[in-house]
Amino acid sequence: MKLVTFRKEDNVRTGAYVNDKVIDLNHAYVAMLKSQGVSRVEEVSKAFVPSNMIELLEGGDKSLEEASKAIDYALENEVSNPKIVFDRKDVKLEAPVLKPNKIICVGHNYREHILEMKRELPKFPVVFAKFNNAIIGPEDNIPHPEFTENLDYEAEFTFVIGKTAKNVSKEDALDYVAGYTIVNDVTARDLQRRTIQWLQGKTLDGSAPMGPWLVTKDEIPNPHDLDISLTVNGEERQRSNTSNLVFNVNHLVAFFSEIMTLEPGDVICTGTPGGVGFARDPQVFLKDGDVVRIEIDKIGALENTVKAEVNARKKEGV
Repeated sequence: MKLVTFRKEDNVRTGAYVNDKVIDLNHAYVAMLKSQGVSRVEEVSKAFVPSNMIELLEGGDKSLEEASKAIDYALENEVSNPKIVFDRKDVKLEAPVLKPNKIICVGHNYREHILEMKRELPKFPVVFAKFNNAIIGPEDNIPHPEFTENLDYEAEFTFVIGKTAKNVSKEDALDYVAGYTIVNDVTARDLQRRTIQWLQGKTLDGSAPMGPWLVTKDEIPNPHDLDISLTVNGEERQRSNTSNLVFNVNHLVAFFSEIMTLEPGDVICTGTPGGVGFARDPQVFLKDGDVVRIEIDKIGALENTVKAEVNARKKEGV
């Protein structure tokens, strides 16, 4: 399944993307239960197929199984349920996970990127965090604030946790993954490098475009052989394969679950390949109007446009 979070007017809900259609999973499940004569359908549907992505993931495999049934019902009864199945163009796709409890990022995790940054292969994952303010969706612009001149792109293969994980083994790690998506770890290099801590360069508003959907793990049984690429205005800047990860998904789930309890909806970005703007010669950074497109096998494409921002205080003459 391709799970999405979508906006229709003022309502933000969880859905599924199928053949250029977006299905409201909760409403589809309610309609299916009603057709079966089930009582207390609102309570049952909220328990098994809620309208919030994290709550849906908290339901585990059972919720995803029921969601799959709802998809089949909706497609079979599309004409009689016009408020359940929407044309893709009639809704706005948001990031699949809007407010995760954690956004954990890994740096220096592709061999070629480590070499271009003139570093040695790490013995342990290099870890930093982003926060919810950074998340935007596949139809949003990447803000370019005036206070940075070195806004950079980073294509990231990303996975989302599907069930609570603590002290998980590498062998069992994929059982705790809900699915996979794409994140652009947009980074203000000048802010990142002005102290020894990276955080200020990594947490700008809108610096984590995500999407366009979450592909459930059953559709990607091997996450470690996927081509990943990034273009800016059609020019290829990054290309690699997840087989080049120093620490793969299994390793990262085991590593992080030893340090902290991972929860459904937690987002883990696995690092970026070589070719970032900072490491190019000459260096090249994002500017107003640039179109950044990331493609990953079996997931799809995430495309966002950079939009310059004027400092609000300057607008007010402060």
